[in-house]
Amino acid sequence: MSQQLAVGIDIGGTNTKFGIVDRRGNILCQDRMSTKAHEEVTMFLEELHQRLTKLIEQVGGIENIRGIGVGAPNGNYYTGNIEYAPNLRWKGIVPLAQMLEDLFGLPTVLTNDANAAALGEMTYGSARGMKDFITITLGTGVGSGIVANGQLIYGHDGFAGELGHVIVVPGGRLHPGTGARGSLESYASATGVTNTALELLEAHPELDSMLRNHSREEIDSKLIYEAAIKGDKLAIEIYEFTGKVLGEALANFVMFSSPEAIVLFGGLTQAGDLIMRPVREHMEVNLLPIFQNKVKLLFSELKESDAAILGASAMAWEMKD
Repeated sequence: MSQQLAVGIDIGGTNTKFGIVDRRGNILCQDRMSTKAHEEVTMFLEELHQRLTKLIEQVGGIENIRGIGVGAPNGNYYTGNIEYAPNLRWKGIVPLAQMLEDLFGLPTVLTNDANAAALGEMTYGSARGMKDFITITLGTGVGSGIVANGQLIYGHDGFAGELGHVIVVPGGRLHPGTGARGSLESYASATGVTNTALELLEAHPELDSMLRNHSREEIDSKLIYEAAIKGDKLAIEIYEFTGKVLGEALANFVMFSSPEAIVLFGGLTQAGDLIMRPVREHMEVNLLPIFQNKVKLLFSELKESDAAILGASAMAWEMKD
């Protein structure tokens, strides 16, 4: 059993999830804690050390652990640092991988959360056996990871693959976090879908919709989905528009790296055909003929609540002995 287990840690702006995973992707034990409760990273690591040590003892001790993989906002694979993460309380550059190595005495590797998701898909999920694919996470934001020739693309500085911040509507909707106008995240995230609903409700007062029974503050992606499956025409139009923007963006991404598949993950994928049909339609129509009808659009096979831990743990298997 020696070194047949890996630790996966997913650091989010609100919570941190962590667990111990075997080579088949079974999470043997896991726990979670608050990220934002700790103003200082040293206090955060103190609690993490206590909690994770208990899990390591449960699986027979540290000699069974190959290493630690961490997914974090603005995590830099090359340096092992979290660098200027906008949604964490710890400002500036945090040498997190080195701090964890010092605490646990285990080799530690760090990347950003979306890259970790891509590694999880390649190791345990829909992209098993693939050497060229893109993962897109459609949640509160839009994250992505690009794998080409069997390797995750990090770029020269460790921050490649920010497809959510590619400009898809020049001069378009303002992204409050970045100040950019017209980025994919502004349209294809859960927040983007909500903003599309508010814009359409205002622009088309003549259109009847059950969404009008709710205040602006009450309208969210869940409510829009519930209206759409009941046949609400304005709600369906929201998905048509979102699918068009996303499909056009995916066409660009396909022509960039010629992936075998694009794996979609996150809350918006739960809308199923409501969003996938327009996405596929607008992707295919915008592709050059040599790329058409070649790229699989897949949903992630990883359970959403487990994916972040699995993705982070996958990095430990890549470590050199």
